[in-house]
Amino acid sequence: MNQSSEKPSMFGLQRSNKDFTKPENWGKNTFNNAFPASLMCYLHKNELQPIYLRLDDLGKVTHQHIDVEGVIGMSPTSASTFFVFESDFPAYRALVFDTLPRTDLVMMNTETGQFSRALEIKLTAIPDNATYPLDESQYGCELVVRPDTILYIALRIISSIPHLQLQNLFASPPFGTLKNWGNLNEVAPHIPEMMATLNELLIHHHHLQTPLVLQPIWKTQGKKLLLHENAFDFFVWSDFAFTRLFFREVSGSGNTVSRGARAVVWLAKMLQDYINNGRISYRQVIDQITFNSKNDKAFAVNGKITHSIMSCPELARPRFSKTILNEIILGGAEQYLSPERRLDAAILSTMGIFD
Repeated sequence: MNQSSEKPSMFGLQRSNKDFTKPENWGKNTFNNAFPASLMCYLHKNELQPIYLRLDDLGKVTHQHIDVEGVIGMSPTSASTFFVFESDFPAYRALVFDTLPRTDLVMMNTETGQFSRALEIKLTAIPDNATYPLDESQYGCELVVRPDTILYIALRIISSIPHLQLQNLFASPPFGTLKNWGNLNEVAPHIPEMMATLNELLIHHHHLQTPLVLQPIWKTQGKKLLLHENAFDFFVWSDFAFTRLFFREVSGSGNTVSRGARAVVWLAKMLQDYINNGRISYRQVIDQITFNSKNDKAFAVNGKITHSIMSCPELARPRFSKTILNEIILGGAEQYLSPERRLDAAILSTMGIFD
């Protein structure tokens, strides 16, 4: 156990709505969000940048680097920077009829009272079940995406793209002519057209994209639940680039369509709701447009798919050793981790980190 005399804490998160001196704030959901935020602060301290996945003017995902200030919209070390975990984003409340769902991390400036970012967090392991038998250079991670993420993409589009341009698109066919969006037979033939229209919109306004999904990766020794020596790195997806994960599949036949295709329909319907009513009927969209599939998740993609988009030197060989955990989880707080959960278990199974 880390024998430091300091109190349990997470590096860089002294100003947040979670008190990390208390064991209850090291539970699964909080840790899975707090650890990535702390890792991001650690990158900033060491003058390193996350890999930024963003859409170019041809609709392709490109790899750049982005400083942490650009990710969260403020300096992580400023006295006015406040990390709000598991909260909604106040600026978006007026854009939905329902209660706005919470996102994983909201950044707040305590001096001005302004909120700069609403961020989703995906703490992902590599390799996943689809890629662990492959060479390390082919490792990838699984991503499971919530319906809430599709809503936040819609809200980002609404907040960044001029209203008149949205109105012109979504008043025209097929958006303005569909009668029953929950009817698979009526909607399915138009899904490729919806995707093409949305794609054109995002590419034309690619200069307006901003960070949305934080995706730190942690690497294990193949299928073993032991951290690799080169264990951690950090990816950030822009709101527009993240659509590539579900725009890639618009398959469907008979009485089924893929979850990715359904996510395209959800996004289109949310934007049309806003154009028609000034707000999004979020729950109604998710509950009524099911296309015979459960709506507990929007879609999932395996490591072979994510690798095809994320492949880069940092994915093949993460930049950070497993030993950095000793600089992020502080004051003996590793004793609060729960070994029945995967990352917690990997940390506690990997000998020597906190000696």
